Amino acid sequence: MTGELNGKIAIVTGGATGIGFGSAVALAEQGANLVLFGPDEAALEAAVARLGSGRASHVVGDVSRSADVERLVAQTVSRWGGVDIVVNSAAIQPYGTVVTMDEEGWDRTLAINLKGAYLTGHYAIPQMQKRGGGAIVNIASVQGIACQTNVAAYVASKGGMLALTRAMALDHARDGIRVNAVCPGSIDTPMLRFAASENLDGHTEDQVIASWGAAHPIGRVGLPEDVGAMVAFLAGPRAAFCTGGEYKVDGGLLAKIGVVLPD
Repeated sequence: MTGELNGKIAIVTGGATGIGFGSAVALAEQGANLVLFGPDEAALEAAVARLGSGRASHVVGDVSRSADVERLVAQTVSRWGGVDIVVNSAAIQPYGTVVTMDEEGWDRTLAINLKGAYLTGHYAIPQMQKRGGGAIVNIASVQGIACQTNVAAYVASKGGMLALTRAMALDHARDGIRVNAVCPGSIDTPMLRFAASENLDGHTEDQVIASWGAAHPIGRVGLPEDVGAMVAFLAGPRAAFCTGGEYKVDGGLLAKIGVVLPD
């Protein structure tokens, strides 16, 4: 397969499902070689099989553990020869305020959602420097900009990811490394499905998701491939002048305010 990313080597954390897998599909369609990373070996194997290109492999580990991420990068270099692209998609979204969430849940959320992006940068950027540059795409969220109630740790992690994106972009621009963030709205992923299952209130899961989709001006929730298309663009040569940016893939969600005028 040939494409804008032909021969590039991409790591995708959280790559087995959801936005991570949608990003992997988009990168593979553009010719990238892939390493999917996450804690569930069976899910990773299934994702690699679904890609079916012969240009994907997987590494099992915890993105919040330094030794695991160091091993991820080392195995990627050993298997494919280097690192050109990192997509930081691994995330969890527990519910709670700063009062109701326990310290363990807070620390775990920040460790996976934010520290994980630090660790991939810590180990992958030196490999990118050896190859003359690269691209990092951080999957943040609209909730890094505006937020719901009862998700204090998640929104803190995503707001931090946006700030970290800017810092990394500035620190490594001279290395030829571009760093950008994508801010999805509601995307039909296992995480969203879990959230819907926790808020049924007499409705089906699909009905809850449809109601959330109606809150987006486009009239639906997004799909992993909607985000994947933006990820592949930001990772590729057409985004050569893009770094330090925040790109909303939210169906217009943040374009509107809550006050609705009568027709």
